[in-house]
Amino acid sequence: MAFAAVGASAQSGTNSPYSQYGIGLLTDQSQGFNRGMNGVGLGLRRGNVVNTLNPASYSAVDSLTMIFDVGLSGQVTNFKEGSTRVNANNADFEYFASSFRLRRNVGMGFGLLPYSNVGYEYSTSTYLDATNGTIAESYTGSGGLHQAFLGAGWRIAKPLSVGVNVAYLWGTLNRTVASGSTTYINSLSKVYTTTVNNYNLEFGLQWNQPVGKKDDFTLGATVGVGHKLGTDPTCEVININSTVSESDTTRLVAYDGLALPMTYGVGLAWNHNQKWLVAADFTMQKWGSVDLPAYDSESNTYAQRKGLTMDRYKANLGADYVPSAVSRRLVDRIHYRFGAGYATPYYKINGQDGPKELSVSAGLGIPLQNAWSNRSVLNVSAQWAHTSAKDLIVENTFRINIGLTFNERWFAKWRVD
Repeated sequence: MAFAAVGASAQSGTNSPYSQYGIGLLTDQSQGFNRGMNGVGLGLRRGNVVNTLNPASYSAVDSLTMIFDVGLSGQVTNFKEGSTRVNANNADFEYFASSFRLRRNVGMGFGLLPYSNVGYEYSTSTYLDATNGTIAESYTGSGGLHQAFLGAGWRIAKPLSVGVNVAYLWGTLNRTVASGSTTYINSLSKVYTTTVNNYNLEFGLQWNQPVGKKDDFTLGATVGVGHKLGTDPTCEVININSTVSESDTTRLVAYDGLALPMTYGVGLAWNHNQKWLVAADFTMQKWGSVDLPAYDSESNTYAQRKGLTMDRYKANLGADYVPSAVSRRLVDRIHYRFGAGYATPYYKINGQDGPKELSVSAGLGIPLQNAWSNRSVLNVSAQWAHTSAKDLIVENTFRINIGLTFNERWFAKWRVD
């Protein structure tokens, strides 16, 4: 891969040329409170936050409250290939999530989450020969997948909770590859379009085990159901003869050409004395069993191809420390968070494994106090992510996440003396 320019800004959540592969860059599904811990959450179980990473956690929500969580992010990315360096930036409204107690031992969650992002614009140039000279090729892409989810968590026994998230998954992926023309070579464009309207289904469980009076451990696990997305990706091949100003368009279809993989996750969290929370997650997505549509120029066909994907693995470690959650001093009630993570790619580039990602994060959870509540929290975090692979573009991204958790006593009964 080589590039001459990258779009300077975007609203899709990414500027990365790597988002042209597969269904785009997979997004972080965590909320503001665990972004500072690099997104850990499978074993997190707290009654004052919305943890969409494991629907079993909904059963822990406080019976008196209605929780709302909204988040946005901004980032600056440096792209490097050889001696070429380019900076790009963007901002994005990321998610909305809410949770409440439906009945004893049963909690509900709902909201909007991103699933993947596509957003890039760059160009390359290739020298052909003395007759044809240099030909330029431009690459652009936009879109992504989103999900509106409804979930429930049920504590079926004192230590054991189970849950499910059901989501409506939708979005459009647009990609275009356009080459220039020479005296003897026509201009050729390929326009790829995929529209998704389907579902996403995930199950979760948590086992919470107290150890003594000050400690407890929570083991969490999730399974995401892999299935066909019932969509027919298209590729329009447009051959333009600039000499006579004529074009010829061929429309190709990869019927039922996209799917989601089975996904498995396991996490462990340790709480100590209401001050320390340390958690670790590991997830695996079976992308290696998913075929992706690709264009073959020799046969002029667009169909599913094997060998374009690989299983994806992701590991995160994070911690949260609060000096005293019940102190009257604001500085003692601030949460201090940090984390680190490592992830492998799910796609291949020209037969080579895509880039791996190494990331670290830090953040604060700042309590907000007003005339109605002192339970809401402003979550601010920063993350640095390094993405690289041999002989491919190196990306260094600095990201700021801001989340606001409204935790209001909607269901408290007022007593009048």
